[in-house]
Amino acid sequence: MLKKPQMEVEIAGIKLKNPVMTASGTFGYGQEFSPFIDLDRLGAMVLKGITLKPKMGNPPPRIIETPSGMLNAIGLQNIGVEVLIKEKLPYLQKFNTPVIINISGDAIEEYVELASRLGEVSKEMGIAGLEVNISCPNVKKGGMVWGTDAQSTYKIINSIRKATSLPLIVKLTPNVTDIKTIAQAAEEAGADALSLINTLVGMAVDIDSCKPKLANISGGLSGPAVKPVALWLVWQVFLFLAPEVGEQLKTSHPGRESFM
Repeated sequence: MLKKPQMEVEIAGIKLKNPVMTASGTFGYGQEFSPFIDLDRLGAMVLKGITLKPKMGNPPPRIIETPSGMLNAIGLQNIGVEVLIKEKLPYLQKFNTPVIINISGDAIEEYVELASRLGEVSKEMGIAGLEVNISCPNVKKGGMVWGTDAQSTYKIINSIRKATSLPLIVKLTPNVTDIKTIAQAAEEAGADALSLINTLVGMAVDIDSCKPKLANISGGLSGPAVKPVALWLVWQVFLFLAPEVGEQLKTSHPGRESFM
């Protein structure tokens, strides 16, 4: 008789029943997908990125299909932290699945205030940890700016670390020359784990109008086309630091490669 596989893992001190986590930005605030999937079956829910104040995001068109993937330039549209706390998090408390909040901002002070505020309500609202987005490629302020330089990465993560005791998972950008030094800076600044990777910067052109298809001109490339790049960067960071590393993949069978 075959033994039941042991799927439990621990990432950044957060105990998960299995290693299957949603990728921030693809799963909304969890409730939207509850009619289609049993949220209790997930290892963790990483919610859509949140900022201090609500953001409208970029003008449309902001999502287009590409061969073997898609480009998006949503621009971190979200409801803001206070609405998240009051209207979204209470629903998720009924599930036995850790909730990780993805945070972003235009300035270090915004990240710090966000981390502090979420830390205040973490026990009441069941917040297991924070994913720090320093890698969004389609906003004009903040975002990827912080994650493309080791000194900036250290400064922002160290500031957030001082503001909260919640586990910090730092989401890194692939749009750098050497991701290893960025990863090392995040670790030294107090990151508990790393999330690899965010999207690759790309664009698409309408051959009839000779103009970019996205109103934002550029966007983030995701999908199967990104997988080999993600695996290579995870491998580099693993060999350099051997930390807890992860790759955000949404498919099950191809995702096995990421655990090898």
